[in-house]
Amino acid sequence: MSEQTAKVEDSQSPPKIVKKLRKGDLVKVEREKYLNSLESKASDDNLPEYIFQGPGEVLLIKGDYCQVRWRRPVPDVWINSDHIVSY
Repeated sequence: MSEQTAKVEDSQSPPKIVKKLRKGDLVKVEREKYLNSLESKASDDNLPEYIFQGPGEVLLIKGDYCQVRWRRPVPDVWINSDHIVSY
């Protein structure tokens, strides 16, 4: 009977979450994904080119958003993790 309970416990374990990005990763914004998003419609149309060229560093991750610091004297920004890719 102990074998059956072990099998039940294993099958009920939650699936592992695969993280796309981690703190410290170098990233850039993927132009097509961002321009077709709801966030781009609510933002300025004149975006700086450096966000698409990269690299930016992921500082913090909360939910679906990542705080990114660019290697320029500009403020950090929060970007949806679906819009950024590894550099």
